[in-house]
Amino acid sequence: MYAFDRHLALLVALLLVHVTAISIHVQAEDTADKRPTKIWNRTGPLGDTPKHVTDACPLSDQGNQGGWVKFEPMTDEFDGQELDPNKWNRGMYWWKGRQPALFSDKNVTVSDGKLHLTMRKEKLPAEAEQQGYKDYTSAALHTKIRSGYGYYEVKAKPMNSGGSSSFWFQVEDVPGWLTEIDVFEIGGKAKGFEQKYNMNLHVFKTPQEKKHWSVGGVWEAPWRFADDYHVFGLDWGQDEIRYYVDGVLVRSVENTHWHQPLFLIFDSETMPQWFGMPDDNDLPSTFSVEYVRAWKQKQ
Repeated sequence: MYAFDRHLALLVALLLVHVTAISIHVQAEDTADKRPTKIWNRTGPLGDTPKHVTDACPLSDQGNQGGWVKFEPMTDEFDGQELDPNKWNRGMYWWKGRQPALFSDKNVTVSDGKLHLTMRKEKLPAEAEQQGYKDYTSAALHTKIRSGYGYYEVKAKPMNSGGSSSFWFQVEDVPGWLTEIDVFEIGGKAKGFEQKYNMNLHVFKTPQEKKHWSVGGVWEAPWRFADDYHVFGLDWGQDEIRYYVDGVLVRSVENTHWHQPLFLIFDSETMPQWFGMPDDNDLPSTFSVEYVRAWKQKQ
């Protein structure tokens, strides 16, 4: 009887360990981050595009069905000859650029009613080379303030080289959180990417999630992006994030994580592992932005 009781006790103990393990696994699944599952991406051309009637509303909503009100701190027509110091910071204080290109303040300029971000082939200081930067400079700037839900629209022409032309949102102070929204990352003359509109949503960390993951999407345009100016929009809502090209919806993703205020950022980078390095004969090259406009919905 003693041996039987001992074996029974051991069996019960093993069963309890198994049940506990299952319980822990279920709890982990319950608390794990739920990633977006409702995702739509356009295939094929845009079709009919909205007629531009007013600058007061997003191109995709010229009748202002969304009740949009201009948000001045992130709106800039770049009418002057200098970057507005009340709205923008050159560079990115938390990052120096994607190697080998180093962000340089001199590559961010305003002229002819446009913002310009330029990439150059040039010798870098020894200190920069010691940090892994070499032979190239690029450009970046971000808004003074951070913002969340709203509609953000730019009219822009990507640079005609393998350097990236990007419009995105990142960095917030909410403890335990780091997220990013990429409105577009375009390789204007990167082989195979000339007509690709690359969009993405990143989660680097949350209170539950410690591994980086992303939800990317691509729309294939019937034209090269570097050939002309186009209007690009982001409708950042509490429940859904929508991407627009020339006023037409090209992607929608349910908003499961992107609820923190972020900086609005323009930049250009070398992306050796994605777009490849730019041809030196194409440099200097410039990513130009005619305007950035922002709106919030009436409360």
